[in-house]
Amino acid sequence: MSKKMVAIVGRPNVGKSTLFNTLAGERLAIVKDTPGVTRDRIYADVQWLDKSFTIIDTGGIETEAEDIIMRSMREQAEIAIETADVIIFVTDVKAGVTASDIQVADMLRKSKKPVVLCVNKVDNYEKYEPFIYEFYNLGIGDPYPVSAASKLGLGDMLDKVLEDFGDTSSEEVDEDIPRVAVIGKPNTGKSSIINRLIGSDRLIVSDIAGTTRDAIDTKIKRNGREYIFIDTAGLRRKSKIKDEIERFSIIRTVAAVERCDIAVLVIDAEQGISDQDTKIAGIAHERGKGMIIVVNKWDLIEKDTNTMNKMQKEIRQKLAYMPYAEMLFVSALTGQRLNKLYDTIDNVEQFACLRIQTGVLNEILTDAVAENEPPNDKGKRLKLFYITQVSVKPPTFVLFVNSKELAHFSYIRYIENKLREAFLFRGTPIRIIIRERKEKS
Repeated sequence: MSKKMVAIVGRPNVGKSTLFNTLAGERLAIVKDTPGVTRDRIYADVQWLDKSFTIIDTGGIETEAEDIIMRSMREQAEIAIETADVIIFVTDVKAGVTASDIQVADMLRKSKKPVVLCVNKVDNYEKYEPFIYEFYNLGIGDPYPVSAASKLGLGDMLDKVLEDFGDTSSEEVDEDIPRVAVIGKPNTGKSSIINRLIGSDRLIVSDIAGTTRDAIDTKIKRNGREYIFIDTAGLRRKSKIKDEIERFSIIRTVAAVERCDIAVLVIDAEQGISDQDTKIAGIAHERGKGMIIVVNKWDLIEKDTNTMNKMQKEIRQKLAYMPYAEMLFVSALTGQRLNKLYDTIDNVEQFACLRIQTGVLNEILTDAVAENEPPNDKGKRLKLFYITQVSVKPPTFVLFVNSKELAHFSYIRYIENKLREAFLFRGTPIRIIIRERKEKS
């Protein structure tokens, strides 16, 4: 089941980024007392009680803004609102209800989404209690007084957020149907690939970057098996305008990746891989999704015997953090090698769902330790007791050791490589969780 999405919205300078950072548990958004500082939407995973969800930080909504930067920030906030399951509407108790707050409230009512009204900067409840009631005038519901900076009142607000998720236990997802998110920059041919696969022009295809506004689910049946493809709005490059601060649509990608089993990153063969492609791929990698890299428009490239190898090497270097990713060179226009995508999806899914017996895992662990002795520090050596698999999608293992501090990243990577040598795990990341266990006397 995919994580729920919660958007934090409001006019500029009400403390949205401070709230975001407090909930995320680390300083991820820029916080400054200047309206419009949070120009890029940022996301983070949050755990509250028994629920995990993704929060979205947005730029402030200036409803009447003429400035191109503020207009783009409003667009980002609108995308976040469309994508979110629940919205936290942040206001400022010290400023009271403003005309902008009223306009934002009107926008949120039209969205038909559950809204939790957060009155921020209430660092002294007794002092500000009379001012809190003013926010009932917004017609959004009960105001929840909090102080994001002082971490006060957050529990009641988050309880309300969870309540607005509704009953998620009855949500059914057909585990037998692989869900594939097609991600990447605009105009790389994502929609064209899906249209070619289904044999129709269901998705809009245009040479104008960003034509696909919404994530669209398309069910495709091939050889008796169903697949669900999720097309997403591409991530636009930073604008050339002042300060290079405009970004769009990353949350659509996060939301689509959250719902998928396998992500297909589409790269334009003529442009090659860019820094933006690596960031998009990173969204799928950090969420443990299977990854297939599709280099599209391969028919437009002048080739010699080394062209494909050269591009493969370049992509592998840029995506060094995901050496497991599968790669295909295709043409949506001609259909070249597109049918191989289905077989690759099937293979990646099999590896992502692979379960290995504990006995077999520990034989590999014993051989790995014998071949390359664990590191030691100041006379104390790392001991690896045993390893067991605890989940799939991605395959996740718990490795019990005598000391977490001695379990250096490079040695754990060595163990991961030994697991891949034995079982391949092509197209899927694997996770190794380190647990400390005292030695038996």
